[in-house]
Amino acid sequence: MQTKLQELRNRLIEVDNLNSATAVLGWDQSTYMPPGGVAARARQMATLQQLAHEKFIDPAVGRLLDDLLPYEEGLPYDSDDASLIRLTRRQYERAVRVPAAFVAEWTGHSAASYQVWADARPRNDFKAVEPYLVKTVDYCHKYADYFPGYEHVADPLIDLADYGMKASTLKTLFAELRRQLVPIVQAITGQPPADDSCLRQRFPEAGQWSFGLEVIKRLGYDMNRGRQDKTHHPFTTKFSIGDVRITTRVNENHLGEALFATIHEAGHAFYELGVNMAFEGTPLASGTSAGVHESQSRLWENRIGRSRGFWEFFYPRLQAAFPDQLGSVALETFYRAINKVERSLIRVEADEVTYNLHVMIRFGLELDLLEGNLAVHDLPEAWRAGYQADLGVTPPDDRDGVMQDVHWYGGGVGGAFQGYTLGNILGAQFYGAALKAHPGIPEQIRQGEFATLHGWLKDNIYHPGSKFTTDELLERVTGEPLRIEPYIRYLRDKYGELYTL
Repeated sequence: MQTKLQELRNRLIEVDNLNSATAVLGWDQSTYMPPGGVAARARQMATLQQLAHEKFIDPAVGRLLDDLLPYEEGLPYDSDDASLIRLTRRQYERAVRVPAAFVAEWTGHSAASYQVWADARPRNDFKAVEPYLVKTVDYCHKYADYFPGYEHVADPLIDLADYGMKASTLKTLFAELRRQLVPIVQAITGQPPADDSCLRQRFPEAGQWSFGLEVIKRLGYDMNRGRQDKTHHPFTTKFSIGDVRITTRVNENHLGEALFATIHEAGHAFYELGVNMAFEGTPLASGTSAGVHESQSRLWENRIGRSRGFWEFFYPRLQAAFPDQLGSVALETFYRAINKVERSLIRVEADEVTYNLHVMIRFGLELDLLEGNLAVHDLPEAWRAGYQADLGVTPPDDRDGVMQDVHWYGGGVGGAFQGYTLGNILGAQFYGAALKAHPGIPEQIRQGEFATLHGWLKDNIYHPGSKFTTDELLERVTGEPLRIEPYIRYLRDKYGELYTL
């Protein structure tokens, strides 16, 4: 059986090599590639993804999985070998339903669509991306049709990102979360807003860049296995466990944008860099789901990066980096500024209290698009109506409205956003478990020490890679199912100190 298992590993590594090459091309397109290369880049990525898909759905892989079934059944469920066979079978059974030619077409379209979006967003030109988005919705329908019998057309797409989740489950979860969040938002936004003028000064790019790198290195980002570059919309990409890169964007007139995006993406990178090296090149060598991945980025960005203890350590260093801007600004003023709650337009800049409303608006629009209740042509107006209804603000243009996020223009519609809110909920449960194991973590954070927290997360979340589903991992780490109460309690406790609740 070991010979067959090694043969399976070898085939999986070949597939991973092609996928990683595609990731390199995607990273280059989003960072350094001149716009003139987009047509060729779309072809190149399409070819690589078609080859990877063909290799993975080769009948020989199916025969190996069948031959290895008795071996898998004789192993403990959580053994590495059993987990590899089980996960590969699950992915294989999904992949064989989808033709390789379709994968190539969709990949090529996504690469072309991304470049159109990157060029059109600064010009506020939704009409330029509209036909591409129409085609994207069509591709998503075609993908779902390869999985007949679904409960909702979005379910196969949601399952790609968050295995086991369905639209119906998410709608129920989001409805309850909204019920508890809206009164908090209303209570806070009915009070005088925090003064965040200290963040809205000119902060030269070089200083922001250097400080952001200082922070994430202190948190544990290994620059020998990673790097940071600029892009239109921040993201993290992995070429191997030894090469996980992050990106950010810098606004010289607002300190928070680059800083918190950098911490957010570093959280994603910590996850991928912490996977068991023995899993390299196999399906196990990645995060469990979008929700678990976002639990790490959102945890580091918000639970840690926006905490008072974090800034008790880092704020004197930030003042030293920007003495003219922050030298006379008190820590408490800065802390309240970075935690200002307001009804705003931009998801990635939204505060913790209103953030999930941004996600829910997008999730609802995705369902409407896929159900055929909303035409792409009418999406900008539906976006404006959603923001006015849920957040009481209306985007002045499409650039900061329907075009602000890259997800629909560089990937798919359906399953693109729910991971962020799932991550907020999961992160609260994971952090609670970390504190139970190590009650001294908050004091260590005040001292600028993050090794205990990072180490606990690595041992419990990162190292297993994709061995377990989200539900399984959550149960193993916390002993609980998915619960919104710890997250709501965290928001009430933190913002109850900043505002009257």
